[in-house]
Amino acid sequence: MNGRWLHQSGQEEAMVVFGGWAVGSAPFDALPKDRDVYFLDDYRDLDADLPDLSVYSSVDLVAWSFGVAAFGHWQAENPTAFRHRVALCGSLNPVDRRQGIPPLAYRRTIDGLTQASYQQFQTRVFGQEQGEAEIDVAARRAELQAVEGRGAAPDTVFDTVWIAQNDAIFPLQNMQRAWAGQEPRVVDAPHAPFEKISRWDAFWS
Repeated sequence: MNGRWLHQSGQEEAMVVFGGWAVGSAPFDALPKDRDVYFLDDYRDLDADLPDLSVYSSVDLVAWSFGVAAFGHWQAENPTAFRHRVALCGSLNPVDRRQGIPPLAYRRTIDGLTQASYQQFQTRVFGQEQGEAEIDVAARRAELQAVEGRGAAPDTVFDTVWIAQNDAIFPLQNMQRAWAGQEPRVVDAPHAPFEKISRWDAFWS
């Protein structure tokens, strides 16, 4: 994993964010800078330690998309206390016919990954066309393969779960099955529902 501070200015509270695949931290950049934010992505491996967070009065977690399963796997080996834990538009079983991305669709993504197909992926994530962005195709293909090979994460408790009505990455019915019994919030949004979120505590309040 790749971990870095998005901003660190000595705030009293901190956020840890497990991001999605190949999108980076941009979806979180518009949120207020009223807390320090540590961001992780690149799930080719899950070998990463968090910085010392003991200086903060509270630390909260948001895991988005593939970050949900990545956090589940990571947390099993690195037990860490968070005040709130939020799963956002992702599944602990990320590649699965009934609870994640259907394996055939996932395999097509791996086999057909190009710069052009990545732009199409971004459109599906955000629900509208995005500006041109380049990726390291080989690295991102390796990341997809690692996520698939890692399989389902151990059972992990989240205080709040969001699923998106218009999610074109994780089918809504699969998300409903994945989080059955946990009363997820269903938001009228695409896979990246960040236009609905204007402050950090909106993830759980």
